[in-house]
Amino acid sequence: MAKNHRRSQKDPSLVFSQARKDPDAVSARGKKIIACGVFLVCVGFFVLTLTDPAGKNWASTVSPLLLVIGYAVIGVGIIIPDPLPTSPQPEN
Repeated sequence: MAKNHRRSQKDPSLVFSQARKDPDAVSARGKKIIACGVFLVCVGFFVLTLTDPAGKNWASTVSPLLLVIGYAVIGVGIIIPDPLPTSPQPEN
């Protein structure tokens, strides 16, 4: 007879709720990282205003990098969790 895999699997909602209390919330560390990403994007758009039409100056090279890195940092900030609390070491 074949095994019934449904009985042997854990309920995914229980496993997920044990991993994070509120899965839709962004962590405090994530909010700081998102703020840094938004700052990088704003700087990228400001540097974009300094480019020349031919795209031959430094701003034409730096602004796309700042924009892409800023958006990547925002994405990382959304998914990064808070650090786990560490317990103090007992002294002898």
